[in-house]
Amino acid sequence: MRIILASSFVPFINGGARFIVEWLERQLQEHGHQVERFYLPFVEHPDFILEQMLAYRMMNLEDSSDLLVTFRPPSYALRHPRKVVWFIHHIRPFYDLADAGHRGYPDTPKGEALRDALVDMDTSTLLESRRIFSNSQVVADRLAKYNGIRAIPLFPPVAEPERFRNEGYGEEIVVVCRVEPHKRQSLLVEAMEHTKTAVRLRLCGVSFDPAYGEELQQQIDGGSAADRIVYENRWITEEEKADMLATALAAAYLPMDEDSYGYPSLEAAHSRKSMITTVDSGGVLEFVDNGRNGFVVEPTPEAVAEAMDRLYADRDLAMRMGDAGHERLRELKIDWNHVVESILS
Repeated sequence: MRIILASSFVPFINGGARFIVEWLERQLQEHGHQVERFYLPFVEHPDFILEQMLAYRMMNLEDSSDLLVTFRPPSYALRHPRKVVWFIHHIRPFYDLADAGHRGYPDTPKGEALRDALVDMDTSTLLESRRIFSNSQVVADRLAKYNGIRAIPLFPPVAEPERFRNEGYGEEIVVVCRVEPHKRQSLLVEAMEHTKTAVRLRLCGVSFDPAYGEELQQQIDGGSAADRIVYENRWITEEEKADMLATALAAAYLPMDEDSYGYPSLEAAHSRKSMITTVDSGGVLEFVDNGRNGFVVEPTPEAVAEAMDRLYADRDLAMRMGDAGHERLRELKIDWNHVVESILS
């Protein structure tokens, strides 16, 4: 079968939205299909959103492939008689973030009309699809709320999970993800000020805004736990990530209202390491079961510090939770064979 995988992208920005496309491409090829990746740029600026969506809409890929799979908005506006959507997220400043007071458009009649037009276009083009999957239940719930569309959660696996391994339980809580305010690495740094054990913290990743990375380093240097925190302000390779997790005590991922469980959760589970997260982390809570394969705590420095200390003081607990995380992968059918079967069904 000839399959096109289409998504939007922000130039020069890499991350999970691209990984899911590239990793699915590899899996489909291994199953004997011809696959072409198709990226188009897209910026979430209110002055350009509708004309960009119109540009997508004008493209008809019917004669180019047997199947079209779309991902990031507004790639599902592309036309094809056999279109499957793996919906990653809305343009959130026009949806749930707008309702929470973080709107991405002017608070004017013209701005509201723009939002209405975007919602209508999203709904109509999504409904053309033969099947709609989401990357989490959180995202599926948003589709139902805002667009009246039912999506089936299809959890994205990581590439080459066999790379991850367990080589014991050391002293470090490892965090590998983009360094951004909504990922809340600063909360982990503050939590270290409240720990009572010798637990250590390793933060790895870069920020869209270099100034924010510098602010985080200043926060670390100005605190009393600076000698127990390592901040690697650079892109971490997959091999380095696997090595760090192999000997970690546990992992942490504290995003604010994340769209899905996030690759850090899966990478920790494949390494048989427990996860520390917070009650407001969104889709992460679909994977982390408090007290079983990790700790789900209030987003306060004291609560996060207590979770760190408990794992440091009880390595048997860390091991049991890590094993439970590995079992959680099987329970949720987070594997590529299930994904390929679902997409092609």
